[in-house]
Amino acid sequence: MKIIRRPTRVIYVGNVPVGGNNPIVIQSMTKANPSNFKAILEEINNLIDAGCELVRVAIPDSKSLEVFHSLVREVEIPLIADIHFNWKLAIAAIEAGASGIRINPGNIGGINKFREILKNLTQAKQVALRIGINAGSLEKELLLKYKHPQAKALVESAILYSNIAEEAGFLNYKISLKSSDVLTTIKAYRMISALTSAPLHLGITEAGSELSGIVKSSIGIGSLLLEGIGDTIRVSLSAPSKEEVSVAKEILRSLHLYNKGVEVISCPTCGRCEYDLFSIVKKIKELTSNINTPYLKVAIMGCVVNGPGEASEADIGVAGGKGKGVLFKKGKIIRTITTEEIIPVIMEEINRHSVK
Repeated sequence: MKIIRRPTRVIYVGNVPVGGNNPIVIQSMTKANPSNFKAILEEINNLIDAGCELVRVAIPDSKSLEVFHSLVREVEIPLIADIHFNWKLAIAAIEAGASGIRINPGNIGGINKFREILKNLTQAKQVALRIGINAGSLEKELLLKYKHPQAKALVESAILYSNIAEEAGFLNYKISLKSSDVLTTIKAYRMISALTSAPLHLGITEAGSELSGIVKSSIGIGSLLLEGIGDTIRVSLSAPSKEEVSVAKEILRSLHLYNKGVEVISCPTCGRCEYDLFSIVKKIKELTSNINTPYLKVAIMGCVVNGPGEASEADIGVAGGKGKGVLFKKGKIIRTITTEEIIPVIMEEINRHSVK
């Protein structure tokens, strides 16, 4: 099965194309104190190593704006300024070198303030805008009209502000419609996808702790991607930002929409497993988390039931047993190794593949 993506126009966030036939872009957001330059820089570098392609940074005040300005000069990855409440900070972030601006129409100060931001965006070169509609901060008028933040309300807000942007001649924007409720989010994106050619940024906002956030994001984002909806994604977790990138990559890989890095598959184990598969899988995933070279599938299997079959289908695989395992490469048996050799041998094969 091949997913047919919904056609959208291409925009640029810095030098990163979003939309059209371009690969789906992985985003995350820094979580360190936005006034702490050293902490934010370290987090951004960790995100880059993890495979993140766009990074959003909160700018709540003038001090964080100064830090953002310094970050723009320090890193190569496009940085997106996350602005709420203060429209003047959005303009200042554009002047500071932001590759993108994320605003929430529900709290930016109304249509006139939005138009002021657009004036500055049209004068800047290759600065993108995200019109980010959140269920938790819809305009008061829409809440009065719809009684609660339902999908129609999110869509109406997005269409209003995207029309204003296009009337101003500004097309370098994308749209997001986020709710913590998965079904509301899915319905809103389905509706907006039929009404605009703008690229769509997918996510489930305030998805929760690691487990619930992964489940909600996988269902919400995954369902929409299966329908061909979505051009860039962010998995929101109450966890370190690097973990958001890891989950995003796994979602995309499972749908054959991401062709970089190492995918580790492993059996859930049962009473037949005779070696410590869990710790081996955990260690290999840790060692491969920052590898972003062409896609490689690694299988770590625990017994003779499905082990040889799954291992032989992977680029590199091990079907383990008591004290030893059989090493496979591209479906061929290479040799027998001890369980103590599994990690170093697998990593040697991965590294050999990665330097090709």
